[in-house]
Amino acid sequence: MTHPWHDIAPGKDVPREFNAVIEIPLGSNVKYELDKESGLIRMDRVLYSAVFYPANYGLIPQTLAEDGDPLDVLVLCQEPVAPLTIVEARAIGLMTMLDGNVPDHKVVAVATRDPEFNGYHEVSEIPPHRVSIIRRFFEDYKQLEKKTVRVDDIQRSESACEVIAKSLEAYKRSFKRPGMSEWKPA
Repeated sequence: MTHPWHDIAPGKDVPREFNAVIEIPLGSNVKYELDKESGLIRMDRVLYSAVFYPANYGLIPQTLAEDGDPLDVLVLCQEPVAPLTIVEARAIGLMTMLDGNVPDHKVVAVATRDPEFNGYHEVSEIPPHRVSIIRRFFEDYKQLEKKTVRVDDIQRSESACEVIAKSLEAYKRSFKRPGMSEWKPA
């Protein structure tokens, strides 16, 4: 069986463009996440608040974020994408939140094969209301669980690319295995 975190290549044009593995479809109020051991999708919980994911949500393969998980990515796309689907994506921004005092980066990206979104290259090009919805979701979705998060302003694509590159390097240091796909920074 192919493991979505370890066995899928991050992409040919990383860090700007990359493969994203979707865990949660747009519009879901169920928090799914990758089971790190098996590579299957596990239902973590139904969200406590009356909110839903404002984008397809997943991970960038062969990355290791500061929280010990694969690097998170929000993929803007006009349709919900099924869990464990590989989506070709382009970084357009970076949203960082503090979740339990640990930085939790979320790359904001667009699906490069979606004609409604593939023309965007910076988060500043996205309609401001959509950006507000994304940010507000992460400010609110844990409130009824009595958890507090702080969401910083969404940064430009360069910041996302820097975080992706660092996460790819951290993964290589921690998980390098024979036969693992190689990537070269753009």
